[in-house]
Amino acid sequence: MAEAQIILSHSRQSGIVAIASGERYRWAHTALAESGFQRDDDGVWHLPADSTQTTVVDLIRCAKRHSTSVNMSSRRFVGDAARDLARLLPGQWHASVEVYSHPAWQEDLVPWIWDSGELGRAVRSERIPYAALLTNAVQGTTLLFIERPGRHLDYLVGAFSPEGLEEGYGDPHAPGSIVLPPFAGPAAQTLTSRYLPAYEQAVHARRTAAIAAVLGDIRGEHATWQAMNRSGRYSDATPLSAAALGASTELFLDHAWRRFLTVVDHAPALLERCRPASSPWPGDAAALSRLADAVIDVEGLVDEIVHGGFVAEQERRARAWPAIETWLTDGEAFLRQARISAPHRRPALPVAAPARPLTAARPAHHRP
Repeated sequence: MAEAQIILSHSRQSGIVAIASGERYRWAHTALAESGFQRDDDGVWHLPADSTQTTVVDLIRCAKRHSTSVNMSSRRFVGDAARDLARLLPGQWHASVEVYSHPAWQEDLVPWIWDSGELGRAVRSERIPYAALLTNAVQGTTLLFIERPGRHLDYLVGAFSPEGLEEGYGDPHAPGSIVLPPFAGPAAQTLTSRYLPAYEQAVHARRTAAIAAVLGDIRGEHATWQAMNRSGRYSDATPLSAAALGASTELFLDHAWRRFLTVVDHAPALLERCRPASSPWPGDAAALSRLADAVIDVEGLVDEIVHGGFVAEQERRARAWPAIETWLTDGEAFLRQARISAPHRRPALPVAAPARPLTAARPAHHRP
């Protein structure tokens, strides 16, 4: 690929638009600016509405002086395709464009792509100079929408990691990206009926697994701490002094606190789905109520720490431990309820244009 390249495509609203690409993308920026193009906040270049002088031939000549190649895409502008799709999805979706002019910028995507399929592989191995984001701020969902490498028509769509579950490509719980056709209606139907339900299932499973792992870790450390307490010795039989026992208790409580914050992050959404009365274990209702109260208590403690000023470590340990202990006691009831309440694949919902979409929750890249 050329060190500097200009990719042209056609936008329904803006006419000819241009995107700079390559390690020497600044050369392309210079050529575009000298040719009368202006760059918008997304990093896409376009001609002003009152510009009548510049032609593609003029741009090619100017680009040649700056060692920049010019290529015309056979596809319509990716921003138009993404906006057409967003308007047809159920709920409030916003489409925005991201430009990855320098190849290194694309690498920034890799840790955040939550995918087990073709999209993740493409981001890691193919050159992707631009993409679109589809964001549902209400649901906290952000999807990456790209032109399918090596194909002239299809698109690929997959998800970014949900907040608090930053696992990225290769996570076994991640949903697999899907191929979308170039027409907005069928693409919206495919995304609604296939991908979004699979994504919802994956988020539920990942949250459940995260909480199970945390409880297992805390339970194991608690057992080790109890054994030391009873024996008065370290695991290698070395005698444990009173001061060392106190220090080990504080260390255990601090580790448990940090791990338990994962439970606080993800348990509320899972608890809302649990319906013990309609499960094989209706008696779990009381345990779930205790668990919910424990989370509320810790949420209040976190709010005090973050917004209310200083909370002494000793006080934090004393207030947090009863909630953690409740989850160690009743955690298995929660896990079986969470697993049985996993969302199921639903029939395709009708797609229609929603009300004016919200502003994207995840900001686009702003590059020099």
